Amino acid sequence: MNFQFVEKRLIVGLSMLAMAVVLNSCGSKNSGGSKTLSSKKGSSGKGILGIGKANKEVPGVQNGEIVATTRKGWSQPTPFGMVLVPSGSYMMGQADEEVSHAGVNFNKRVTVAAFYMDDTEITNHEYRQFTYALLKDSVSVLGEDKIMSEYYPDTTVWKRDFTYHNGDPMTEYYFSSPAFDQYPVVGVSWVASKYFCLWRSKLMNDYRRKQGQFILPRFELPSESEWEWAARGGRASAKYPWGNPYISNAKGCLLANFKPHRGNYDADGYSYTAPANAYDPNDFGLYNMAGNVAEWCEDAYADNAVAVTWDLNTVNKDSDEPRKVTRGGSWKDIAYYLETGTRAYELEQNKRSYIGFRCMMRYLGRPKQN
Repeated sequence: MNFQFVEKRLIVGLSMLAMAVVLNSCGSKNSGGSKTLSSKKGSSGKGILGIGKANKEVPGVQNGEIVATTRKGWSQPTPFGMVLVPSGSYMMGQADEEVSHAGVNFNKRVTVAAFYMDDTEITNHEYRQFTYALLKDSVSVLGEDKIMSEYYPDTTVWKRDFTYHNGDPMTEYYFSSPAFDQYPVVGVSWVASKYFCLWRSKLMNDYRRKQGQFILPRFELPSESEWEWAARGGRASAKYPWGNPYISNAKGCLLANFKPHRGNYDADGYSYTAPANAYDPNDFGLYNMAGNVAEWCEDAYADNAVAVTWDLNTVNKDSDEPRKVTRGGSWKDIAYYLETGTRAYELEQNKRSYIGFRCMMRYLGRPKQN
């Protein structure tokens, strides 16, 4: 027998068998053809580098490819007491045609992304939760003197803001009595309102983390452009939140809390502030965007803000400028300050009996259109 010939045949046969095994391992069981990674996603049960199960260890990678899709469980809920203000573009600035007003706030087209906003000004009872929390949990960090002097409402503003005015009853009862629980908080500085937003954000997101939920954007003061867009309620060139051009309805009822008729403060139903949900809301569902109390905005005040700010999500953040924008007018102001385009300011550390605030939260993405 020719053993050399047999050995050669055996080697050739084994080589062909090995090749067949290799070809079979590369083929598809169903088609006999080549197999792509996408045809059997996750079939190996191994993730990148073969470490663990792909869906648990490396959620967005399988078989060495990125297969990430939307993470489950995310939806942005509407925060309690807030309404959604849709995105939009409008002519920011004075809506009045009077020559004397034309140079106060020049017009400029701006675009604003969607956001949530408190439907009312922050009330005494809402702000009281903040002061309770600080006095309970933060005395060791901030000190009681700092809490009381900087973050607690200054009730003496009812006496100090006006000459020869008997503000004693308001000083004593406005923040402490349950009779005023649903009235807007006043005597709060821009700095304090910012700290309230920070505390409110931490309170919400600490809870969400404990529940295993995604965190939400921070509560903030609205920018000047966001505030004006919200005040207009979707009415592109509205002089007032309810439209044009009058401050009373067809029955003669005044539509906001301000100083009408040369100082007949009681004509609108309230001598001082009104409940935060008094009067009718605008078309976005926001109450008292004109009158009651003026509201702090995020922006530093600048006479030339139209020229120096961008036209998309406009905001002027300048920590060196102590003047901060207030909008909307108040119970002690004439109708001019109630106009959607009227600008005013106050020093960031000052506290007044006619300035409060409300919060906003950014909407992530774009809400569905109805």
